[in-house]
Amino acid sequence: MKVLPFTISHSFQQSVIVKKEHQPFFYTHLHRHDEIQLTWIQEGEGTLVVGNTMEPFTADDIFFLGANIPHVLRHDPSYYVPESTKKIRATTIFFNPKGKLAAVLELPEMEPVKVLLQKFKEGFKVPIVCQRTLAKHITQVINSQNFERLFTFFGLMFYLASLKNLHPFSTHSAEMLTVREAEGVKIGKIYNYILQHFATDIKLDDITGIAHMTPQAFCRYFKKHTGHTFISFLHEVRIHEACKRLTGGSYESIGSIAYTCGFNNITHFNRIFKKLKGCNPKEYADTFSKNIA
Repeated sequence: MKVLPFTISHSFQQSVIVKKEHQPFFYTHLHRHDEIQLTWIQEGEGTLVVGNTMEPFTADDIFFLGANIPHVLRHDPSYYVPESTKKIRATTIFFNPKGKLAAVLELPEMEPVKVLLQKFKEGFKVPIVCQRTLAKHITQVINSQNFERLFTFFGLMFYLASLKNLHPFSTHSAEMLTVREAEGVKIGKIYNYILQHFATDIKLDDITGIAHMTPQAFCRYFKKHTGHTFISFLHEVRIHEACKRLTGGSYESIGSIAYTCGFNNITHFNRIFKKLKGCNPKEYADTFSKNIA
């Protein structure tokens, strides 16, 4: 048994499954499934954890996630409190390239789509400049049925295959796919704890208590199954949260973002930010604003 298998319920007659969600939050456990998924976030924000990669998400973001890649969409802790009024809304298209569509994908005319699926087995985030057009394609799939749905779906896939400068997720998938269910639950608990407490001064002892391991055993275990050290994963979470706040358009200062994301030193924050993003926080925010414009 591997990490939290998840079954996509669908009609026996469907090759392309559409699922709409409008609820308090997304499924909370690290999971995987045989289907590739294309998820359009229409309302809500948080962090996508896919393998050992993290991506902030907000409304209008679209993610392509490969088959059997462990992933979870997590929110800020405020989404999970009983009195929360926050909601998420999303549309996801699921399809199994090794299922009913396998014969169609072998047609020579499908070569661009086959190349896309082979090149991006882990998945990718759709560039901001392409989101609006792709959302129109997804809407066409949603509003169609039977053969028309299949036709509009392949129109969507050919559009994805035409996109340039896509960057695949780095998922450490070979190790993640061998994680057994009990280990997957444990890793999920560790992820959840860090994602909920990243703004505080998390100690290694706090995490080893969750995992019920000695510090030395935990460090080896975490590195083996995620490709990250505990500190590098914590830095990823904090910097991704900082990116969300920088692009949210409303913050007092870069220093305030650093401190509210768990950094107690602005110089250290700037150094880690540049190491992970290749630019400083101000440059990141300016580039985002230009892309939106």
